[in-house]
Amino acid sequence: MKHLMKMNPRDTVAVALRPISAGEQLTIDSLTLQAAQDIPQGHKIALADFQIDEVITKYGYPIGHAIAPIAAGDWIHTHNIKTNLSGEEEYEYVPDVHQVTYPRRDLTFQGYRRSNGKVGIRNDLFIIPTVGCVNGIAEQMLQEFKAEHPDLGGFDNFTVLKHPYGCSQLGDDHRMTRSILLDAVNHPNAGGVLVFGLGCENNIVAEFRSMLGDYDESRVKFLVAQEVGNEVEAGLELLEQLYEAAKHDVREPVPLSELNIGLKCGGSDGFSGITANPLLGAFSDFIISQGGTSVLTEVPEMFGAEKMLMARAESHEVYEEIVSLINNFKQYFLSYGEPVYENPSPGNKAGGISTLEDKSLGCTQKAGTSPVVDVLQYGVKLRKKGLSLLQAPGNDLVAASALAASDCQLVLFTTGRGTPFGSFVPTVKVATNNDLFAKKGHWMDFNAGPLLETPMADVLEEFITYIIDVASGQKTRNEQNEVRELAIFKTGVTL
Repeated sequence: MKHLMKMNPRDTVAVALRPISAGEQLTIDSLTLQAAQDIPQGHKIALADFQIDEVITKYGYPIGHAIAPIAAGDWIHTHNIKTNLSGEEEYEYVPDVHQVTYPRRDLTFQGYRRSNGKVGIRNDLFIIPTVGCVNGIAEQMLQEFKAEHPDLGGFDNFTVLKHPYGCSQLGDDHRMTRSILLDAVNHPNAGGVLVFGLGCENNIVAEFRSMLGDYDESRVKFLVAQEVGNEVEAGLELLEQLYEAAKHDVREPVPLSELNIGLKCGGSDGFSGITANPLLGAFSDFIISQGGTSVLTEVPEMFGAEKMLMARAESHEVYEEIVSLINNFKQYFLSYGEPVYENPSPGNKAGGISTLEDKSLGCTQKAGTSPVVDVLQYGVKLRKKGLSLLQAPGNDLVAASALAASDCQLVLFTTGRGTPFGSFVPTVKVATNNDLFAKKGHWMDFNAGPLLETPMADVLEEFITYIIDVASGQKTRNEQNEVRELAIFKTGVTL
């Protein structure tokens, strides 16, 4: 096994693939150096000498500058490197696309075709509260329904999309809550939906219903607690009607072109940009080559790598939309007096990530090499096949919920630290390293750690097979563990 990995020939640092002890002699390419300090796994070692303010390069791009003299063999981390980022930047459209394509293959998954033409990978029952006040009653209603049907078929999962909003919200906060909940009602994975309100909230059911547009009345029902005597009994009756409509649904072969894949990472480490994120990038390119769709979000974690995405815009119009996406989110931070570079998190740093550029250049590898065809605002559904960028923050729950709301049928989530969470669509947790997968097998779905020794083509083929199985009904860990959540972005400013 190699001890160090250099990501790009231009790099002036390498990543430790195992813990390195001070004094060890190491060789990479034709360079031999001695580790000056203990270097944790996933962290960086200097391949050259640096003076103060000299730029440090990883992935072939700057990840910051030295804030102290650094010698070859030194550990490079937050004590001696600082971000180059500050506020908004001026950009220039210089197209540069080197797309990796894959042969079109006659592969299918077993999905549910909906009356509106969309395709789901699950037949889920959602209870969607319009206001947080009824979360508890919705959960009680669902548990009673499940108890009455212990062998219930027809539905794959049963979820109350609990949230604390819908009451006394105004402006963008109210709009965002309503938009995400409307998106959930119209999600292709939903085989049946009960929209459940209290009756006195801002997000009133009658107005909400009028904004849905065309919907299948046999699959979407409405209940206002204050308008009935016993809301639980009324709800159970409506759930029975939804069950009758869904219980005979069957899966059928569907081409991979119907898959919409959300790309997300969290709890990243020094291996994220080496194993799991490149795997998702390769899969993104593969699914797009099959006519499908992938979506990259977490705008703050594009900072420092945004020029690479801008260069891949399929048109000048899309380029301008990416510029607005980036600068508007930077302005969001600045409007609250916060620096745009207040990232990575403590867990990221412990895993070997030192600056936001370091993190972003690893994160954006999830998007592969395909052109960017569209930029979506928060709460907007997918409009084009190919790679889209979606406005949402780096918060795991909020970003994953935004991907689900955009009509992604599943979210691929890479992590080097581990997380038990899942969105309200199947959330595939991909481990960046073997140790995490062994330790947290009850959280993790797929191990990208073997990429340190196994060719990408082999691991990608295994991953393709696994994703087809998930799309055809195999439950992810979050589904098995009954962890399905919704989180809505809350902001006082317009992005």
